[in-house]
Order: sequence, then C-alpha cells, then structure tokens
Amino acid sequence: MKYSIVFPGQGSQSLGMMSDLNQNFSIVSEIFQEASDAINVDLWKIINEDQEALNLTENTQPAMLAAGYATYKILSEEINLAPLSMAGHSLGEYTALVASNSLNFFDAIKLVKKRGQLMQSAVPNGSGSMAAILGLDDRVIIERCNQASKNGVVEAVNFNSPGQVVIAGEKEAVTYTCELLKEAGAKRALILPVSVPSHCSLMKDAANEFKNSVDSIEFRMNDVKVIHNVDADYSSNIEDIKSKLVEQLYRPVLWTSSVLKMKELGVEKLIEAGPGKVLSGLTRRIDKSLSASAIIDVISLKSTIEEISNA
Repeated sequence: MKYSIVFPGQGSQSLGMMSDLNQNFSIVSEIFQEASDAINVDLWKIINEDQEALNLTENTQPAMLAAGYATYKILSEEINLAPLSMAGHSLGEYTALVASNSLNFFDAIKLVKKRGQLMQSAVPNGSGSMAAILGLDDRVIIERCNQASKNGVVEAVNFNSPGQVVIAGEKEAVTYTCELLKEAGAKRALILPVSVPSHCSLMKDAANEFKNSVDSIEFRMNDVKVIHNVDADYSSNIEDIKSKLVEQLYRPVLWTSSVLKMKELGVEKLIEAGPGKVLSGLTRRIDKSLSASAIIDVISLKSTIEEISNA
C-alpha cells in the first residue's frame, strides 16, 4: 500500500488531546518537554487544563506541532515507515517539514510561536473574521468575494474539499459575503470561532516580518516529498521551501489540490498523524478512491500499524 502522512492544523486542538498516547508512550512527554523548553511555556499543562490558553494562536500552533510530531514519532518507532509524500494543513505543513527532516523540531517550535504572535498582532482583535461556506462551487465563492470586496478585504482562503471553502478578511466584509453566498445557494455560511483571518492579504505585513524569522533558521532538503499548501507541489530547493512558508501566511491553502497531487504521485491512503480526524474526513470528500484514517489513540495506532504491515 502506497501512503502519505498528513498533519492537521489549527482547529483540531482539544483539551486532553494526546492523553491516551501519553499514558502508553514516554516519547509524548519528552517531545512536549522539548517544545515547552523552546518557548518557555508549559504546553502540556495548557493542553490539559486551559482551553482559553490553548485557543490562543501563539499557543495552539506549537501545541499542535508537538502533538502531530509526537504521534508521528510513535508511529515511526513502532514500524518502519516509507511514505511516498507528506503534507500538512496550514500549520500542519511545519509538522510535515519536521517529520521529513527538513526542519529541526526545536527551531520549528520557536518559528511557529513567532508565526502565531505575528498573525495575532497583524489585525486588531475583533476586526477580522473567517467563515466556512458549505455546498457552493469554488468559482461562485471567489466571484462573490470579489463582489463584496468593496466593503473591505474578503477572500477565499481554504479550499478544503469540493463544497467546503473557508473565506477570511475584515469582519463586516465577511458577514456581508456570507449573506451573498446564502442568496447564491450555499447550504451553510458559518462564522468560525477564530480571532485571526488566516491566509488572506491582511497577513501580508506579518509575512514580511516573518520572512526574517524563516531566513534565520537552517533548513535541509526533505527526506520525503512535502506537498506545500500554496501551490500543491513539492520544492526542489531550500529557498523554495522558505518562500512557500512565507507566502503561506497570506495565500490560500490549496488542500483539495494537495490531496489530488498525492494521488498523482501514486498514493492510495492518507494517514493523519495528530489530534482530530478533520483531514481524514476531507479526503473522502475529495476523492472516494482514496482511503484515510487518523491516529488519535492507541487503538487507531494499532490498526494503522496493522494496515501498513499487511499491505
């Protein structure tokens, strides 16, 4: 069986995530300790005790990176892995780069903490918004965003699966666009409980500043192809990796295209390493011929190992 390993991003976090795996594998607490040391924040305490702190972008990002990487490390120590490719949704792209040995984990934790801080401070609190649009063609959503942009910045930013697109921008423009999209036949236009309008042009200044952080860190070429969000393709050199990470802050996440690219490479199954099952659910909507499963506890870990072993 040819498979790809994918990593979730922000939105998949929950209190108590990783507790089952932590009880059975000491590497979880070791990785969270290393992450906490990198940024002087007790991430394990946060993910077990403080929902509000966990939902702060600057904490969510390192916590999700640590969780995804710990899950991957458990899997890689239990079985000899040979994925055809890796990818991650938004923040998850950093986890993929760490897992593919392109980026050092300690450096990555510091980098995503900075990314979260810059994203949080890019727009005044309460002035940005994101909304999930269900049941409409991508083209219609892009057209309505263009139509509504006279009211402020609003853009289609996450192409998650056919019929599921997220828009982001200035609050009033997003609210207005939701009304237009409902009129155009959207099944739902749901405002998301996030404080930062990610992946839209409001993040451009943050991206310019973030470039300094990215440039200060050492990258290596990946051991495994990592499919990037901004162009649904892998990089041929280190400068390419860096520029795609910077662009990712203000350009859309092309997740549907990324999954189809993995299929093009010969992938038959996506294994989601990290909290939640969001990407596994999207996979089935993107292409019914692909199978997908998520590792969220010991039971799902064992069934994944069995599946890889018997393939």
